[in-house]
Amino acid sequence: MYLRRSALVAALVALLTATTAACGDAGGLRGAGPTPTAVSPARLWPSLRPAASPAWPYDEIQIETVKGVTAPGDDIHGVDPVAVVRAEVAAHPDAYTGAKAPYQDTADRLAECGPGKDPSRCPVMRPYYRDLTGDGHDDMALGFQLYPTNQTAVRVYTFEGHRLVQVFANDDAVIGVELAGRAVIIRSPAGIAGYEYRTTWSWDPEQRAMVFSRDEFLRTGRHRPTHARTHTPLAASPLPSTHAPSPAPSPVPSSLTPSSSAGAR
Repeated sequence: MYLRRSALVAALVALLTATTAACGDAGGLRGAGPTPTAVSPARLWPSLRPAASPAWPYDEIQIETVKGVTAPGDDIHGVDPVAVVRAEVAAHPDAYTGAKAPYQDTADRLAECGPGKDPSRCPVMRPYYRDLTGDGHDDMALGFQLYPTNQTAVRVYTFEGHRLVQVFANDDAVIGVELAGRAVIIRSPAGIAGYEYRTTWSWDPEQRAMVFSRDEFLRTGRHRPTHARTHTPLAASPLPSTHAPSPAPSPVPSSLTPSSSAGAR
């Protein structure tokens, strides 16, 4: 017993010695260099009258019942996507069939949708299904081209009270659309090389709709800025110049690919 305790004590002493040596090797505090001086934000034009409303209703909620389209057991998988788009065309003649309708070609090309038709001529794209509303049932994300423009319409539909309801509508020039959780993410060109807009629309159970929740202006690749050449007279004296930054174009929020697909700015 004595020998065993002596061995245990020796082992503990060795362990404490090693721990102390390890702590000594950690070193002390090291300086990270001089701390930059904090500069408080400077408020510009304090007398400027604050705007009371946005430039346009970017986050306007568009809820609409789709008339004449049903499915057995309210199963969204049984809904005909082409019938849904035709119902929208019928409900909005000012956009699709009127004398000055901007998307007349979309309405015309719906005749190319169906068996025996040329699928490349049909503006309606493959639907995608996911539970975006959190009710345990799939909803339908649908996209179709807004000819003759380069815009794409992105829609989300769900069944409520045995009615097919559109809970999200967005028309935009689109790079791609993604579904993440209960959100729709739309990627759109920013008009500046190497950058894009990404807008996120999430399900709001109180408003029963997909509502605008996030807007990002992201760099997507390397971009070398161009420098304009200016010709200054040799005798001219240098003058101070002021450059007011041009405001970035605000995104106006809607083509679907398996994981990404989602119009014009």
